Amino acid sequence: MKRITLPDTLAVFPLPKALLLPRARLPLHLFEPRYLAMLDDVLKTPERLVGMVQPLPNKASELQLHQIGCAGRLTQFSETEDGRYFITLTGLCRFRIADEIEGFTPYRRVRPNWASFDCDMGDEEQDKGFDRDGFMDLLCRYLTHQGMDTDWDSLKDADDELLINSLSMMLDFNIEDKQALLEAPCLATRRETLVTLMEFSLHRGDGEDRIQ
Repeated sequence: MKRITLPDTLAVFPLPKALLLPRARLPLHLFEPRYLAMLDDVLKTPERLVGMVQPLPNKASELQLHQIGCAGRLTQFSETEDGRYFITLTGLCRFRIADEIEGFTPYRRVRPNWASFDCDMGDEEQDKGFDRDGFMDLLCRYLTHQGMDTDWDSLKDADDELLINSLSMMLDFNIEDKQALLEAPCLATRRETLVTLMEFSLHRGDGEDRIQ
């Protein structure tokens, strides 16, 4: 993806457990009028960016948001006959919400602070301490415990960053756990967090499957 200029304002889409990470892809289904309006406006901008951010848990409304989200570039979209859209965002860069913009748009907009996330715009991250065999064994036991299946051939062929980030986005952890994965400062920390979450789920489930 070519480097683009990061904007001073950003449309945001608050969605619980919908995690987006740099260089990963997130498919979304838009049907609410406010987000259809957001899509129309985003398509008119040169950057075509949407900020994915999670609402704070245990809140009755979307008034309060986590302060760190990830901006994704709109890379695919298609319209259904009844006016809904299926879109794909490709993660570009995380941001911190500096403040929210009051205005007349039906969707929310913020002033993003892009500082501290320069690494997101660089090359693919490496994880030199990654024990891939041990990780895949844990993942197999976790998915079995959850009653889930996956495309093992695709996972085995994926590079380290794609594997770790895709699983962080896909697996069903709670909002705070998803946020911890998002805010991990590097790929190795995200992998360690992911391992801890899977181990904890196994340990909590039967008390025996925790790996050492």
